[in-house]
Amino acid sequence: METTNGTMRHRGPSLLAVGTIFAGLFVANLVLATVLAGGEHFPSPFAPDAADWFSRHRGALLVGAFLQFGASIPLGIYTATIVSRMQFFGLRVAGVHIALFGGLSASFFLAVSALIQWVLAQDGIAVSGVSARTLHLLAFATGGFGHVVPLGLLLAGISLTAGLTRRLPRWMMVFGIVVAAIAELSSLGLVFPAAMVLLPLARFPALVWIVCAGAMLPDSIERGAR
Repeated sequence: METTNGTMRHRGPSLLAVGTIFAGLFVANLVLATVLAGGEHFPSPFAPDAADWFSRHRGALLVGAFLQFGASIPLGIYTATIVSRMQFFGLRVAGVHIALFGGLSASFFLAVSALIQWVLAQDGIAVSGVSARTLHLLAFATGGFGHVVPLGLLLAGISLTAGLTRRLPRWMMVFGIVVAAIAELSSLGLVFPAAMVLLPLARFPALVWIVCAGAMLPDSIERGAR
């Protein structure tokens, strides 16, 4: 913590920079892997002949796995930093700790999904139908439900605590809560496959919220204002 002219400033990484790096790496993973695969996007595990994509596009899969694994690191740093910022404001409430749990869990499962994709890209794995499908489903489950559902907890915890204390605009609080609700509802896809459509509907708006929150959340307070 730095103190200047009666103003106390939180010391830590720039939330805007770390959030932008996370979002950029995640989007680059999707775009670059598709470009390297000649326009064929990463297949759904429920698509016919999905394993054939892995055997034909090992290079694209490796690059995608690398970028996705890279994205998991700034997400963890972002989570630790924004939770520290909330505590700096004196907000030691359950929502802050829920956000910490959600953000670190989302980072962990994103990394696990990337490592499973790396395994899929190794010689001889994709040619085995059963092994390829098992790993593909695991990559989808960890990078889908495992990542998105706890990511919603990060958004909900910070949106409520920062919004109710006016550290974030009211529209950002509502935006975060709505996206968080969609993220939690996406877990219904484990039972009702049609609900899987909620995964991207939560994932991509969450990227926008993370960058916007990083830009809008203040990093200083007046002495004695907590």
